[in-house]
Amino acid sequence: MRLLSGALAMLMMAAAPSGAEPAMAETKQKTVIAHRGASGYLPEHTLEAVAMAHDQGADYIEQDVVITKDGIPIVLHDIVLDAVTDVAKVFPDRKRADGRFYVVDFTLDEIKQLNVHERINTKTGKPVFPNRSHQGDGDFSVATLDEQLELIAGLNASTGRNVGVFTDIKRPAFHRKVGQDTSRIVLETLARHGYAAKSDPVYLQCFDWNETRRIRNDLGYQGRLIQLLTENAWNEAPDVDYDELKTAEGLRQIAKVADAIGPWMAQIVTGADKNGKLNITSLATTAQDLGLEVYPYTLRADALPPYAESFDRALEIFLVEIGADGVFTDQPDLAVAFIGRHAPAEPSTIR
Repeated sequence: MRLLSGALAMLMMAAAPSGAEPAMAETKQKTVIAHRGASGYLPEHTLEAVAMAHDQGADYIEQDVVITKDGIPIVLHDIVLDAVTDVAKVFPDRKRADGRFYVVDFTLDEIKQLNVHERINTKTGKPVFPNRSHQGDGDFSVATLDEQLELIAGLNASTGRNVGVFTDIKRPAFHRKVGQDTSRIVLETLARHGYAAKSDPVYLQCFDWNETRRIRNDLGYQGRLIQLLTENAWNEAPDVDYDELKTAEGLRQIAKVADAIGPWMAQIVTGADKNGKLNITSLATTAQDLGLEVYPYTLRADALPPYAESFDRALEIFLVEIGADGVFTDQPDLAVAFIGRHAPAEPSTIR
């Protein structure tokens, strides 16, 4: 496990939330998933972001996983490197014809030479979230899945907490075409770290419905599975019809294989009318009636949905009014504080 950067000590101090308390009934215990770590404060998926999320009280920390040329699982949201690293500066001649720098074209040793920065729009070069840590700030590197799991285990041991992992298998069909079986590699890595059964604090997630079924039925995974939901236009898994998966019948099929769904927020709340009344779909209710847990993504304090005037209001909508089992968030400290103010007095327990 590499040493954390010297700047981490200052950055790990969570900002206390402010503002009026929403008038509401107490929530049941909810799950806070640190989306790519504490990515609202530090570059996403770095070990520093993981440590900060753990310190802020997240119940689970998410890892998106892609595979290097030499078969090593690394934690990165994209199958390309250029949105969050300086790969174009370090290896300018390694881009493909489309102008992108693909992880599977680089060995781990090469990727470790890169500096990770705040996510940018690759067309404009500007930060996607302007008020976050900027490009070139700090010395951050891409982490392997092993490094993240080792760090979380060490922090759990030193703090007495039991923070779990939400591990996302990214673009499995793409990887198999270049000879890398992401699911097998990830399952072997998780098992080596003690994550294999439903009693372990782990959720394995994937957007590809074909792969979710393969993981359960062909690879024999016994742990908890999440079917992530997106829109067909996003081309996350070209052979998957998400419109069909969101129907009652589609959710029934998911419930035969998976334990939960992870829908995009806009698939649950489509907006509000001129009087502020929310337009809420039946997706979450139908899924929960089928025994599926529901974890919407992604609540961000600096990118609020148009129908929520504050982050607390967004949390209230999804955790209280809709009754989601938890949320993915870039600011886990704010979600933990919200739940702490409104949850029953019983101590939190990880499911």
